Amino acid sequence: MRILGIDPGYATIGFGLIEGERAQYRMVTYGAITTPAGLPLSKRLYQIDRDMEELIGQLKPDVISVEELFFNTNITTGIAVAHGRGVLLCAAERCGIPLFEYTPGQVKMAVTGYGKAEKRQVMDMTKRLLKLAKTPRPDDAADALALALCHARSSTSRLPQIKPEKETV
Repeated sequence: MRILGIDPGYATIGFGLIEGERAQYRMVTYGAITTPAGLPLSKRLYQIDRDMEELIGQLKPDVISVEELFFNTNITTGIAVAHGRGVLLCAAERCGIPLFEYTPGQVKMAVTGYGKAEKRQVMDMTKRLLKLAKTPRPDDAADALALALCHARSSTSRLPQIKPEKETV
């Protein structure tokens, strides 16, 4: 299985492709899509769309794993990132690639075993799990590889998928 992890953004979009089966995964490639500062948001989003479609075509993933947004304090930046994430979701859908979304806590839990792990711990475990000589750079690419690992580890879990019960009136 080829899993493409995507760390959404609008200035820098991290990506990381891993390949393997049954808890044996290896890094294939990683990097970042960047858009020039000063470019209007609409042009940045258009470039992200084109670049992502080209990347998907080149890497030919079986699935895509993308991070759900977490808004901290800067809502303005969060909105721009949400726009970029929307474009990424549309590109995946247009290419017909199944998409899975994970929260930051789910990624931390899948990679480190602790849902509140620090960023450096996630990066170190990503490096170890993929048997890399050094931590991938930029950080966005390392985050994308962690997202790919999260899907790899979550999709092979033997734990039952618990769905919330529907309320009855």
